Amino acid sequence: MDEKATPEGHAHAHGHAQAEGCFFCHTAMPMLERIWNEETRGHFQKSRVEFLKGLRCLLDDRIEHLSREETKGTKVTVE
Repeated sequence: MDEKATPEGHAHAHGHAQAEGCFFCHTAMPMLERIWNEETRGHFQKSRVEFLKGLRCLLDDRIEHLSREETKGTKVTVE
C-alpha cells in the first residue's frame, strides 16, 4: 500500500487518514482493498462522489434559503 506520513505522524493510505491502532484502518480496509476488483472500487468511488454532491446540494439549498430577502408584509388596497 502506498503510505505517506503527515506532520502529525499519522499515515495516509490511498488518501485516507489512519489512526494509530485503528482496526478499520489497519485491518479491515487493507483486507477489503486486496479483494475488491477495479469495478467494485469504481462503484465505491462513485458513491463517495455522489454523497458529497448530495451534501453540496443540501448546503446550496440552505444558503439560498438564508439569502432570500424577507418580504415585510403585503400591500392591500382598502376601499
